[in-house]
Amino acid sequence: MTDPTVTLNMEFRAHLPAVDRHTELLLATARALDPGRLGDPSLCPGWSRGHILTHIARNADALVNLVTNATTGSSTPMYASPDAREADIEAGAGRPLAEQVADVESSAARFAAAAAGLTEELSDVPLLARNNTKVKAGYLPFMRLREVVLHHIDLDAGFSFPDVDDEVALAILQDTIRRLRHDPETPAMSIRTNEGDVWSIGDGRPIVSGTRAAMLAWLTRGDTSNMVGSLPAIPSLG
Repeated sequence: MTDPTVTLNMEFRAHLPAVDRHTELLLATARALDPGRLGDPSLCPGWSRGHILTHIARNADALVNLVTNATTGSSTPMYASPDAREADIEAGAGRPLAEQVADVESSAARFAAAAAGLTEELSDVPLLARNNTKVKAGYLPFMRLREVVLHHIDLDAGFSFPDVDDEVALAILQDTIRRLRHDPETPAMSIRTNEGDVWSIGDGRPIVSGTRAAMLAWLTRGDTSNMVGSLPAIPSLG
């Protein structure tokens, strides 16, 4: 049986509906926020909820750039520069809630419209993402799905890892393990979930276990509260 963590997840036709569903869940949470608490800290150190919402919107536009590169052969960078990315997030973080929600909604619609132009023939088109990371066009919908899901959780407004659709949680977990395997700083370990998944990194020791949701919380956000085993220090994937 092929290990699904070995290669990039390219099932973009399946991921596009998941992006739409989790975007609607995110928007429902955002609309229900107390406008006076948009400046409250998020689960991302140094970022408020306003920073999170602005980042989600700007990420959609950045991914539109990459989709457009794939479909037209252009070479627009994902973000103009690292400094410009940070400045855009900072500039938008203090806007009123209604403006933030409208921005997330409209930028998500732009991404959906652009991603509709992806085809099987374009799946393998190589692209340059943030931090000079090389990806293929078929990976872009998953990149958007991962951003929407994880940053929805980062809002710290009632939506958490157990609320993620199981198939989406599994896909993000598989991808996270793949990325960790490519990081030389990742320690050896055996990863086992209560749902029956087993993955090894290096020699497979120590053994760490928990539900898929708990495993994802640990591997992506450092939350050890529902994990079992001697947990090694793992690198941040950004």
